Amino acid sequence: MHFLGATDKIFILVYFLIIAGVSIWSIRKSKSSPTDYFLANRNLGWWVIGASILASNVGSEHIVGLAGTAADSGLVFGHYELHSWIVLTLGWVFVPFYMRSMVYTMPEFLERRFNPQARRLLSIIQLLSYVIAKAAVTIYAGALVFNSLLGVDFWTGAIILVLITGVYTVLGGLHAVMYTEAIQAVVLLVGSGVLLFIGLDKVGGWHGLVSSLPKSKLNMFPPLNDPHPWLGILFASPIVGIWYWCTDQHIVQRCLAGRNEQQARRGTIFAAYLKLLPFFIFMIPGLIAFVLNQQGKLNMTSTDTAFPTLVKAIMPLGLRGLLAGGLLAALMSSLASVYNACSTLFTMDIYQKMKPQAGNKELVRVGRMATAVVVLLGMVWIPLMKFISKGLYGYLQSVQSYLAPPIAAAFLLGVFSKRINSKGAYSAMVAGFIIGILKLVFELLQTQLPQGSIFYQFATMNFLYFCIYLFLFSIIVMVVVSLLGPKPNEEQIKGLTFATTVTKDRAASRASWNKWDVWLSLIVIAIIISVFIYFSPLGVAK
Repeated sequence: MHFLGATDKIFILVYFLIIAGVSIWSIRKSKSSPTDYFLANRNLGWWVIGASILASNVGSEHIVGLAGTAADSGLVFGHYELHSWIVLTLGWVFVPFYMRSMVYTMPEFLERRFNPQARRLLSIIQLLSYVIAKAAVTIYAGALVFNSLLGVDFWTGAIILVLITGVYTVLGGLHAVMYTEAIQAVVLLVGSGVLLFIGLDKVGGWHGLVSSLPKSKLNMFPPLNDPHPWLGILFASPIVGIWYWCTDQHIVQRCLAGRNEQQARRGTIFAAYLKLLPFFIFMIPGLIAFVLNQQGKLNMTSTDTAFPTLVKAIMPLGLRGLLAGGLLAALMSSLASVYNACSTLFTMDIYQKMKPQAGNKELVRVGRMATAVVVLLGMVWIPLMKFISKGLYGYLQSVQSYLAPPIAAAFLLGVFSKRINSKGAYSAMVAGFIIGILKLVFELLQTQLPQGSIFYQFATMNFLYFCIYLFLFSIIVMVVVSLLGPKPNEEQIKGLTFATTVTKDRAASRASWNKWDVWLSLIVIAIIISVFIYFSPLGVAK
């Protein structure tokens, strides 16, 4: 911490003391029951849910990765960061079904809708995704920040990050995770906002930044011959978004912890507003770093170091501690959410199925052990990440594009169509998962494949188009196999699809929202459309 002043160090110390105090309070409140440990006793309010959703999403990989991809490729990946409308979809479309079913996990919901095989497969897929797309990415980005910002050796930083976060997560469960995340979200947003305004001042304000950038970096809709074509990203990013925001355990788990449907939905509306911020407070600093680097005022060793390098270069003493605290907050919050989601998935969907007679204390203990295993596997995977895609954020979106489509299709069709049966859903999930894993494996081995061969072409296929093709393939398989088989039993799917929701439940859902919930949601959508128009050939990129 040689570049940090006394004020910076005091800020970081105070921050850790606050987190420690909240963690101890949460741990003392926590009970040794699965409902409390995994779902905070289903008693949280909208503001904690919303802040926790953002903190779970925006981790170190976002701070490091978003700024890095903006410095490298411009704002095209901003499509993934303007998914506030999908967060609203979680609250308005999926939350009513999840809350009524009283499930612990998303695989458990699939079992209710389809069969136990679908539950087991989704558990395996989600645990795999946590190893290669969450734990590994978060630990890598966190260690990179420790190294760039604090001068700590990469692997030493990784171990410190894992241990500190593990203590309060393993002992306190979701209760500790969500309350500490609410604090961390505030620190993260304030710190990054300060960096944005100081950075804009260094490049001559917004006009100075825009005039210093190539138009291509401001264009969110690149031409079809671009590595990230507008057609691919426009349709692929929502597929990944539906999987991530509406079906992924570590996000939906926050809603399941809500005291009722109204609090869960309002939590997603609050989260939708918060989710608008990363585009500006993480991606724009990446553009600022690019401009300062071009002007010789910054020395980035790689685009992935854009954010921490910018902090060291332009933040005055005293405020550096604010950003260091914000970065540490992101590291801890994102990894903490992975910890808790992994323990919930393994314990409730795999271990409890194997040992249905297991007691509450045993389930909680197994959950803690599962967390440690997943994080260790994530650290083992880190050296392989460089073979998948250029840049941290590009890697993250590539891997998610290989795993998301069949799951997104199963949940969407499962909720919207009562004709989809268990055999159709399971067939599509199995086939889609195998194809996605093959794409990942071939991409890892592409340097060993003969160029021009069908295997090489498959390995190097644009990940955005691959995502779209795999999604359509999964839907076709699901529909065809379902139509060839019997209709699902009406009693089994009662309340789990729109068509089978009983009148009483419809009335209860309608009573849980009012006109302000609708207007606040519409404002979010209007903001997103405005941003898309501004950063397009119709706006500043023309």
